[in-house]
Amino acid sequence: MMYKSRRYWRATVTAAAMILGVVSMASAQAGKAAKPKPKATPVGHFKLTAPDLVAKGRIALPHVYNGMGCNGQNISPALQWSNAPAGTKSFAVTMYDPDAPTGSGWWHWVMYNIPSATTSLPDGAGNGRNAPSGSVQGMTDFGTKGYGGPCPPVGDKPHHYHITVFALKVDKLDVPGNATSAMVGYNLNANKLGTARVTALYGR
Repeated sequence: MMYKSRRYWRATVTAAAMILGVVSMASAQAGKAAKPKPKATPVGHFKLTAPDLVAKGRIALPHVYNGMGCNGQNISPALQWSNAPAGTKSFAVTMYDPDAPTGSGWWHWVMYNIPSATTSLPDGAGNGRNAPSGSVQGMTDFGTKGYGGPCPPVGDKPHHYHITVFALKVDKLDVPGNATSAMVGYNLNANKLGTARVTALYGR
């Protein structure tokens, strides 16, 4: 009987040790699972700034249209952008007024095939002055190519002017030279990797 009791005691101790071992391993695994994962490094946000404009601020006379009752200088504003999405092969810039009383808004500026190494446009680039090599000025709703500044109807509430930079996955847009702004816009949205925007106001 004594022999059996010792054997039983040894078996019990061995079983208990095995159970403790399993519990310890489970606790260790649980500790590893509960350990917080390191936070991923945030990717830079694609950002556009316009040194001559203030977001939701008034557009100054140098950038206002010259004609149709407006007496601005019609110079495109300087733009700067950073942190474009990976894989960007070219850029495009548009300026659009959704408040124009046309039923479809008004395109004031369409510029595309801007080389991927570009990170800024000087003032007047939309007028053909120091524009990036290879870039193309598209048709606007003024019926001409290049920048056309704000000129809303007298008495309207200030219109919103959205200036947008498109980061594109193609080197060049496959559009004809006389493509409408809507056609260019369709191709921009079909090939965009990301956009950055500033909005300014103008009324008279």
